[in-house]
Amino acid sequence: MRISAMKPAALLIGVALIAPLAGCARGSASSKADTNYVASDVNTLYNAAKDRLDRKQYKMAAALFDEVERQHPYSPWARRAQLMSAFSYYAARQYNESIQSAQRFLAIHPGNKDAPYAYYLIALDYYEQITDVTRDQKITQQALNALGELTRRYPDTRYAADARLKIDLVRDHLAGKEMEIGRFYQRRAQWLAASVRFRNVVDEYDTTTHAPEALMRLTESYLALGMREEAKKAAAVLGNNYPGTKWYERAYELMQKYPA
Repeated sequence: MRISAMKPAALLIGVALIAPLAGCARGSASSKADTNYVASDVNTLYNAAKDRLDRKQYKMAAALFDEVERQHPYSPWARRAQLMSAFSYYAARQYNESIQSAQRFLAIHPGNKDAPYAYYLIALDYYEQITDVTRDQKITQQALNALGELTRRYPDTRYAADARLKIDLVRDHLAGKEMEIGRFYQRRAQWLAASVRFRNVVDEYDTTTHAPEALMRLTESYLALGMREEAKKAAAVLGNNYPGTKWYERAYELMQKYPA
């Protein structure tokens, strides 16, 4: 679920993080220093990594930022390099590596001022891997968990504001998966199994776009099971909350076909 508008925003954030160091001499790291990771002073090595990042050579940039941390673990640059490594891996779409780098940063520097950004990167790494509703949604749940952790820890940050928007999208996606499974059971006349899925949407994802259809499908399933009173309740909730929708019209028509 890679959202094109998100990448420039993340890139700007990444550039902002290295801005305080941009005034240092960029240097001209040799190709040998870039590729063979020979011992280099921290300024030269960091600026070589930044140069690769500027040229959108993200994999090489990540490797060089990792090398800054390896060669100069006690330097102030090492902390920044950890975070820039996580960002570079994210930009290269190497999400697992990005998660590992960000988690390493948080493990070593849990109270750092850039910790919210590290949590944000982890959430983005999971979010970008969300697949369509026909596939397993484990990664979607991980994205929801990571976004939720960010908003709980740092509710007043700009990262949390974006996370809240993404949480709504992720919840809608998870509800869509429940609907897809519920319809699958309905097509096979497995009404009880279907009703469980639709009930879950109504109970857990009632603010998503799938809630009206879930109530209508729940009405269908209950009627097929002979549970007219339960169907009536579902249809009533649908009518109260979504009176002008096609889903209520269908539920109403169904209820007329099954008189008490």
